[in-house]
Amino acid sequence: QVELVESGGGLVQAGGSLSLSCVVSGSIIRISAMGWYRQAPGKQRELVAMTSGRYADSVKGRFTISRDNAKNTVYLQMNSLKPEDTAVYYCYAARVYSENGSRRDYWGQGTQVTVSA
Repeated sequence: QVELVESGGGLVQAGGSLSLSCVVSGSIIRISAMGWYRQAPGKQRELVAMTSGRYADSVKGRFTISRDNAKNTVYLQMNSLKPEDTAVYYCYAARVYSENGSRRDYWGQGTQVTVSA
């Protein structure tokens, strides 16, 4: 059983910073890619950043994604936060190869980020 657990969300004032982390646990052989998505109320889930280096235009220069392969952990450092960054942030693990022979994508449960004006 593979599980993604996020942490680090919360409430911050505009201009502030938050750091998210996501640990992938289970009988994992390899994770092809990891990333973060977000979903604001009434909007579709959108890509924030992937460890391949892809970023949403709206967060370029403000957010930084990083990955610790040894710990199966992905991080998202968010600086200069804006009220429009308010959303539930979801961790995403793409093409996870497990010891039982499966290969599939996984999502975390989400963590709320709220940026006040």
